[in-house]
Amino acid sequence: MFRKWLKPVERCRACGQDWSLARADDIPAYIAILLTGHILAPLIIYLAGDLEMRPLVAGALVLPLATAMVIAGLQPIKGAVIAMQWWLGMQGFHKERRGS
Repeated sequence: MFRKWLKPVERCRACGQDWSLARADDIPAYIAILLTGHILAPLIIYLAGDLEMRPLVAGALVLPLATAMVIAGLQPIKGAVIAMQWWLGMQGFHKERRGS
């Protein structure tokens, strides 16, 4: 679905679907940050509270992990947002399915 890391292809090679209408904008980044924060919050609480780890050491552990999680999640989340737009007929896509 992507020709570059976050750039979708113009058309699907298999079915000819036009993906140039996809406009995910900033929502994938918001979702990636939200998920990362919710996943890492218990770890941060554990490191700071139960282990009584110094804030600088905890930050040195958590910040690279958070950065990696956000970067790794951007492409799949953007694909999911574009798929949702297509499925719901949003942003110029047309519902090509029968109603259920």
